[in-house]
Amino acid sequence: MSPGAGPAARPGPDDLRRTFEAVPARVSDTGGAFADTWWGRAWVDALESLSMDGARLARGRAYADGGHVAAVTVTPGRVIAYVHGSRPRPYRAELHLRSFSASDWDTLLDAVAAKPGHLSALLDKEMPHSLVETAGELGIRLLPTAGDLDPDCSCPDRGRPCKHVAALCYQTARLLDSDPFVLLLMRGRGERELLDELGRRNAEHSALERPEAPAMPSVPADEALADRFLPPLPAPLPVPPYAGEPPAYPELPGARDPLGLDHLASDAAARALALLTTGEDPLAGFSTWQDAVRIAASRPTAGLTATTRALYRELAFATGRGTTDLARAVAAWRQGGAEGLAVLETPWDPPAGPFDRARPALAAADFPRFQPWRNHLTNAAGTLQLRFGHDSRWYGYESDPGEDDWWPRAAPDADPVSALTALRG
Repeated sequence: MSPGAGPAARPGPDDLRRTFEAVPARVSDTGGAFADTWWGRAWVDALESLSMDGARLARGRAYADGGHVAAVTVTPGRVIAYVHGSRPRPYRAELHLRSFSASDWDTLLDAVAAKPGHLSALLDKEMPHSLVETAGELGIRLLPTAGDLDPDCSCPDRGRPCKHVAALCYQTARLLDSDPFVLLLMRGRGERELLDELGRRNAEHSALERPEAPAMPSVPADEALADRFLPPLPAPLPVPPYAGEPPAYPELPGARDPLGLDHLASDAAARALALLTTGEDPLAGFSTWQDAVRIAASRPTAGLTATTRALYRELAFATGRGTTDLARAVAAWRQGGAEGLAVLETPWDPPAGPFDRARPALAAADFPRFQPWRNHLTNAAGTLQLRFGHDSRWYGYESDPGEDDWWPRAAPDADPVSALTALRG
């Protein structure tokens, strides 16, 4: 990956939140540098010096290479992503990095504004050595060291970092490769704010070098408008529940989140275009619930980005379901479309034939005994389950021990042995 090319990013409304879409798996050169730029490699060096466990780092790098890291969200002082491990539900990995104080930013921005080459390099998505050296001379450390990184993860592994956070760190190095403003956002300032502030400071430096313009005659506003009638000012708008965010339910019942509505409007436009160009509705026959699950499944990730969370709230509100029910249904839809959703929600009694031959086939492959119930086969531990669909394929499900909380996992297969093998790893 070369500087300037990387995962697509969506800036937040206040420029202090950027979400980068997940990237597909890639083929990594064994033993080679993970990052392409010198500042990306410096980030990797900080990560690798943080851990004394090479095996965890190697597994984390393999996760990053294998596309296991979902969308990455960067805010001041924090990087978050869901990382898919061996279980069906991903782990929430976080990395904390100290933000600069206001005085540190003033010092750094004055130094950048004084040297136009620094700003030009940043605009070209590069991090010049001279900028890092200038900051260091002022006592400001732009690039992190091991002591600056504070990892956290929802997995049970207490390693610092665990393989999931290591994967997030490696993926972050790719983001830094493509855009050094990501590092500056971690340190506390968004790109638009920085460019506006640098533009203002550059203008001030330029003004010091220009002769002062002659004073222009003017009239105070109160004198100019003294003999004019002005209407009274309107009442101020109500204060939203959170600073910098639009009002959203449940704090304001009946309100709607604009991010979710944006996605719904885009989906409706695409459906209307298909109807106009082909004369057929591609979703004819879908129930409201099926259509809601389809729309939610169209998002590339689940439950992480602001747009996805807003969309899930809108769809759950519209269908009277919970967001957890919607997330489970989305997993089933991604597993097998409308048939996958039917397998999740509707048990049925298969006729004699392939379903009856499944248990002997599993026994012949030395799998433990499975207990049948309607179209379900469940192992004795209550952790693995195969469900037979109307399309004669087997759908894999998994639950935590002792919990009747089944989640779709693995692609369906016409062969129960192959389906169970994929389910087990």
